[in-house]
Amino acid sequence: MAKITRALISVSDKTGIIELSRELAGYGVELLSTGGTAKLLREAGLTVKDVSEFTGFPEMLDGRVKTLHPKVHGGLLGMRGNPEHVAKMKEHGIENIDMVVVNLYPFESTVAKEGCLLEDAIENIDIGGPTMLRSAAKNYPDVTVLVDAGDYAAVLDEMKACGGAVSPKTNFGLAVKVFQHTAAYDGAISNYLGARLGETVAAYPATFTIQVNKAQDLRYGENPQQSAAFYVEKNVAEPCVSNAVQLQGKELSFNNIIDLDAAIETVKEFEQSAAVIIKHTNPCGVALAETPLSAYLKARECDPVSAFGGIVGFNRQVDAETARELTSTFLEAVIAPGYSDEALAIFTAKKNVRVMQVPLLADYSARGYDLKKVVGGLLLQGRDLGMVKAADCQVVTERTPTDSEYASLDFAWRVCKHVKSNAIVFTNRDQTVGIGAGQMSRVDSSRIAVQKALLPIRGTVLASDAFFPFRDGVDAAAEAGVTAIIQPGGSVRDEEVIKAANEHGIAMVFTGMRHFKH
Repeated sequence: MAKITRALISVSDKTGIIELSRELAGYGVELLSTGGTAKLLREAGLTVKDVSEFTGFPEMLDGRVKTLHPKVHGGLLGMRGNPEHVAKMKEHGIENIDMVVVNLYPFESTVAKEGCLLEDAIENIDIGGPTMLRSAAKNYPDVTVLVDAGDYAAVLDEMKACGGAVSPKTNFGLAVKVFQHTAAYDGAISNYLGARLGETVAAYPATFTIQVNKAQDLRYGENPQQSAAFYVEKNVAEPCVSNAVQLQGKELSFNNIIDLDAAIETVKEFEQSAAVIIKHTNPCGVALAETPLSAYLKARECDPVSAFGGIVGFNRQVDAETARELTSTFLEAVIAPGYSDEALAIFTAKKNVRVMQVPLLADYSARGYDLKKVVGGLLLQGRDLGMVKAADCQVVTERTPTDSEYASLDFAWRVCKHVKSNAIVFTNRDQTVGIGAGQMSRVDSSRIAVQKALLPIRGTVLASDAFFPFRDGVDAAAEAGVTAIIQPGGSVRDEEVIKAANEHGIAMVFTGMRHFKH
């Protein structure tokens, strides 16, 4: 391991940089720097040599050219164990640079600002920084490269243990991080500029680049013959399965993660205490109540057979009473914003149950893309964050819903959004009664929802994720005793469907919004 004798430091994010530089100076490392970083280090009492002095060439073009010089890149790329490299460097007066500490112009935070102009974005595209990082990373056996302030302490600890040197193994890991970082940086620039090729800013760029971090390898995918891993986006700001923490239980499976996502996304729809039971990504019971326990019991009441072996989601902390009830049957996993200490102790009796905790955030913005992979391609769309209140919808029948029916329709519409198409959901104002999911015809979904209902359907309301193409779905609902329907409308046979509702005395509202979930 070669001892570090010279470090080039130039950072936009100056977190921890004074402390790092002071430690390096303590090992006798010569500090090279530029601009604001050099000024900051001098003000901290450190001796710093300007890169322009090191290269013998001044910074120019408003600082755009300062590190793009053979003495910098020769000092980074020269292989210490290669006699030809060493001789050529000596011939041209090129000295080794053993460490690079660089983070890049804040492009992503700049373009995220409201009103960011193209010229501002362009000025925040770093050129010298990525070039130095990549040069240093390519020569990782001889050069230590730091792009993440979170790595400063570990590198200093290794230098302390190794007499001022860093091992090639550590350098390799740091080099990999550099290439990951610059790839993400270039991807952000490509996405931003690629949306501006035309006269207006496109919603979707000409090419789309996304970088996600591997959270864990999985034993297998949907089936044992498929391999799999779980990747997550960085800096996720809302409670979701991707930033959930596993508190106990067996290793998550591919299907567990999909179902946990369905569970937490469903209960996030509600302000009141809610519980959902998910089976194969579909809710088989959803309910609202004053307590998590009551909500869970009501959700399970909808379809206790399907609930067996399911995944349960809550939007409130799980207490001891709820934990006791959950552990009284077989469940794959539970996800919630938190658990009491007593609840966690109770779960230990069922050591295989996966207990997942999402961040407890009172205020967050739901955003981002929904991606669906097809063979040879990718579908990219905005997430389905749309929602309407039933009272704001168009009443298309002779009878207007009652206040109680409006409350039930609101609940049904929120649940329906999370059921696979064709989706039919029967509910009262706070509990699902029958759910028909994923059928090839809407009337079949209606019939299945009726067949599966264990609670009385008479007096319930119905939500349909898309329009009724024929009146048969309304006739089936009327026969079951439904009093009100919420659906998008928009069929060429809307008049026929409305006529059927009027014949049965059913109130019907059109949302003008559908919730297909394929």
